[in-house]
Amino acid sequence: MSKGNIGVTSNNIFPVIKKFLYSDHEIFLRELISNAVDATQKLKTLSSVGEVKGDLGDVRVRVTIDKQKKTLTVSDHGIGMTAEEVDKYINQIAFSGAEEFVNKYKDKTEAIIGHFGLGFYSAFMVSKKVEIFSQSYQENAKAVHWSCEGDPEYTMEETIKSERGTDVVLHIDDEFSQYLEDATIEGLLKKYCKFLPVEIAFGKKKEWKDGKEVELDEENIINDVNPAWTRKPSELKDEDYDKFYHELYPTQMEEPLFHIHLNVDYPFNLTGILYFPKIKSNLDVHRNKIQLYCNQVYVTDEVENIVPEYLTLLHGVIDSPDIPLNVSRSYLQSDNNVKKISGYITKKVADKLAELYKADKESFAKKWDDIKMFIQFGMLTDEKFYEKAKDFALLKNLGGEYFTLDEYKTKVKEAQTDKDGNLVLLYTNDADAHYTYIERAKAKGYDVLLMDGELDVHCMSQAEQKAGDEGKLRFVRIDSDTIENLIRKEDAAKDTYSDEQKEGLRKAFEAFIPQAEKLNYYVSCEAAAADALPVFLTQNEFMRRMKEMSAHQQGMSFYGQMPDQYNLVLNTSHPLIQELVSKMTSEQVEEEVEKKDGEETKKETVTKTVYKLDGEDERLKQLIDIALLASGQLKGEALAKFVNRSVELL
Repeated sequence: MSKGNIGVTSNNIFPVIKKFLYSDHEIFLRELISNAVDATQKLKTLSSVGEVKGDLGDVRVRVTIDKQKKTLTVSDHGIGMTAEEVDKYINQIAFSGAEEFVNKYKDKTEAIIGHFGLGFYSAFMVSKKVEIFSQSYQENAKAVHWSCEGDPEYTMEETIKSERGTDVVLHIDDEFSQYLEDATIEGLLKKYCKFLPVEIAFGKKKEWKDGKEVELDEENIINDVNPAWTRKPSELKDEDYDKFYHELYPTQMEEPLFHIHLNVDYPFNLTGILYFPKIKSNLDVHRNKIQLYCNQVYVTDEVENIVPEYLTLLHGVIDSPDIPLNVSRSYLQSDNNVKKISGYITKKVADKLAELYKADKESFAKKWDDIKMFIQFGMLTDEKFYEKAKDFALLKNLGGEYFTLDEYKTKVKEAQTDKDGNLVLLYTNDADAHYTYIERAKAKGYDVLLMDGELDVHCMSQAEQKAGDEGKLRFVRIDSDTIENLIRKEDAAKDTYSDEQKEGLRKAFEAFIPQAEKLNYYVSCEAAAADALPVFLTQNEFMRRMKEMSAHQQGMSFYGQMPDQYNLVLNTSHPLIQELVSKMTSEQVEEEVEKKDGEETKKETVTKTVYKLDGEDERLKQLIDIALLASGQLKGEALAKFVNRSVELL
């Protein structure tokens, strides 16, 4: 037996490993399984080049629990280690045997997981003692037993081991007794080892028989050693891709819309399958669905640093040994390879969407409502993606027709270009609430878009910005003004009423405007069309749009806190308003006003004509409520009063 000190620079290395080196204690199992798979893959590589003779026999990796001894054991039948190799790879922390092996056999090597440095020592996070029993594949090599109790001292001695390979025995600390539970370990194995390239066995298969669970003779294999993304696209059918999707997401009931198979080996190595799920709303619900693997070892589902943020709305797998990981594998570092991989995935996704659009526009349009949030998110956050996506991003009108922006501009250009050369695209986010306004637009031969998505407002602003001054493109919601003002074909009509008459009319209506928190109404007089409503609401496009955008954009909270502002328009061209004006009475009143005479301010008494409207309270209330009702704002008690008042007026 020999004793010695592990080659570390500080006696405090084990407390660091236990508490700080790995962000999650459960990582230990992934690291030990990865080492076992590495040892097996190395054996296969050596066999393929003739350095190992004969049949390799059983090469499964096995995980076993002994609750009485409080041990968890990971066993492999890989290349094993000699005493010299244990000293080199175990006693000298952070020397990566896998890296050395890959360099030597880089042209022959299969999937060697390695290059993670301190993986083995993660075992001490949950163990009070760790033992290694290893028998090298080399002829005449003696088996070795290594033992350490979580401090720099270790013991190493010859032993007898009947089979080639390595057993790592963890004596689980009482604090982490959950790792002696079958359900816990099986859950971790399925999480981290589900697609490893070597079979992982844990216990026996079980089935229900005669009302109880019965253990079978067959071993319980945790993983699929040949997952879909490792195979060539030519080997797979659509049903294979769908099957793999549900293997990744067992609780997902809906089928994906379509998929992209990634497979590139230069200038970096990347494989994977990305799926487009149906995305309706709520950007965050679908995040963290892409799983990152390194040579089929699960790493994380937080891939924001690997792919652009909008791509995190997709589902699927990406696998690359060229993505650098820190020692815990829980946080991704940024380097040139990552940027290249990100750019490649972005281009691949954009090209796939363009291909689908060109191949079958009708089929693409049917999927648009389910994928538009993803595409819009990409266009808003990635300029390169925008340049590709603008050719297949669609707009939908109330007739259920789909158009690219350029196609739609051509469709409505003649009818919806105003007298100043601005192309005005009308839209609604609620066809029922804006029904009256929509009908007014249709009567003039205008088309109306349905823009009810969470990102539609942002995309409209982006399109306007991209068009620039020369483009003269404006999106306006159908209720933001009178239809005559939204697309002005001629100078505004003038009425014959004096400013004093209009002021009296405004004050008469202002007295009955409902008061509500964070809701302001301003009354104005305007000569709209005679067949328009006598009183109606409009809302400034800019202010309303800023408030809507503030819900999704940092730094715009100021707009979100502002009250909603509406303009109550009195249509002076309507007979009912004209009748009210005719019933107004006037009187001359004297009023003291201040006037400047050079540097002096003098007070003067002037005579003004003041108009009043008395005895029309119920009609004024009714007209205001009609405007509120037409805009979907009349509810609750106010709606009940309106109904009762309508009956009384009849």
